[in-house]
Amino acid sequence: MNRWLVHREEPSPNFNERRLPVTMIVLHYTGMQSAAEALERLKDPAAEVSAHYLIDEDGTVIRLVDEAKRAWHAGRSFWRGITDVNSASVGIELVNPGHEFGYRPFPDAQMEALVPLLGDIVRRHDIPRANVVGHSDVAPARKTDPGELFDWDMLARYNLTLPRPRPKMRLLYDNEGAFFLALERFGYDVSDKEAAVAAFQRRWRPHKIDGEVDGQIGALLFELLLARDLGHAR
Repeated sequence: MNRWLVHREEPSPNFNERRLPVTMIVLHYTGMQSAAEALERLKDPAAEVSAHYLIDEDGTVIRLVDEAKRAWHAGRSFWRGITDVNSASVGIELVNPGHEFGYRPFPDAQMEALVPLLGDIVRRHDIPRANVVGHSDVAPARKTDPGELFDWDMLARYNLTLPRPRPKMRLLYDNEGAFFLALERFGYDVSDKEAAVAAFQRRWRPHKIDGEVDGQIGALLFELLLARDLGHAR
């Protein structure tokens, strides 16, 4: 870790030992009314939650848990066959009030602090772009963060996550089962089908989130799987 990426340390006691190598990064919003409130919770032993990093809206980067340790940020989650997401991931919290307290766009200063931090973590752990995900991707039935206002396209421009496909036509799978098999193959937990579709939409088609499968969603998923099979979605 390049020390210049972190502005200060605020150690959290909420961690334990990893059981898996780091292969993922999970991005969150704090969903609380202030940075101070979020920081207090992430350091509270009674809360039993934490993250490796917190990025304030002004771009201040705070480290709470050493990356060698298992922070408690993802909860009950799943991604590409991994059920202990906390053990396999680095968790980054972005200060934002979230959908409950006045969800708003993420400021430029915050995103500009995230990019080099993310790039450093990706490089050191050799994390595939497809494994830089949102909390809603790994816990679709429980979470909606970082949400539809998060600028995934910016991260894609820096080659830190997958770019959003731009399919030229719509695609309907032969049946619903085929679509959900493909969605699970890409990485999602599909045990709650509507929530899984909404999470996919929130990430890949944020302007319309209704939890319903349609031709545009089918085409997006097809393009993502095709890119992965061709080796372009690492």
